[in-house]
Amino acid sequence: MSLQSVRDFFSARGLDLPIIELAVSTATVALAAEAHGVEPGRIAKTLSFRLADGRVIILVAGGDARIDNRKFRAAFGKGKMSPPEEVIALTGHPVGGVCPFGLAQPLPIYLDQSLQNFDEVLPAAGAIHTAIRISPAQLAAVTNGEWVDVCQLSTQ
Repeated sequence: MSLQSVRDFFSARGLDLPIIELAVSTATVALAAEAHGVEPGRIAKTLSFRLADGRVIILVAGGDARIDNRKFRAAFGKGKMSPPEEVIALTGHPVGGVCPFGLAQPLPIYLDQSLQNFDEVLPAAGAIHTAIRISPAQLAAVTNGEWVDVCQLSTQ
C-alpha cells in the first residue's frame, strides 16, 4: 500500500521516476548504500520530527549527515524524532521505507543542504526494498521542500 501511494503520487504529477525494487532490504543507510553501490551520503534518509509546539515535520538528509542539535533548534526550536508507530501513522510508510512522497497526510518537508553535495541522491520509495534516483533540485521541486542547514557531516 505504501509503495502504491508513491506510485500514485508520481502518476498524479505526471512524473516519470522509475522506482527501483530490489530483492534485498535497503532499510538502513548502510544496507541501501551497499545494495545500490553508492557512498552512504547519496542515500537520502527521511526522518520525522515532532516539534515542541506539536507540529510534525519531515526532514530529508544525506545518509552520512547527523543532526546538529544547535542548528536544528535555531531552525525549528526543540524537537525529537517521532517513534516508529507514529512515523507509520503520519507518513503511511514503514520505518526503513519512509520517503517524502505519497505521504498519508500533508506534512512540511525540509531538505538538508547535505543533499546538495551530490548530483543524484536515492531516497526510499515507500517500502524497505525500494528507492528512486533523483537530483536534489528535482527532489525539492517534487516535494515542495524547503532547504535548511540542520546537519553536520559525519567525521567517520
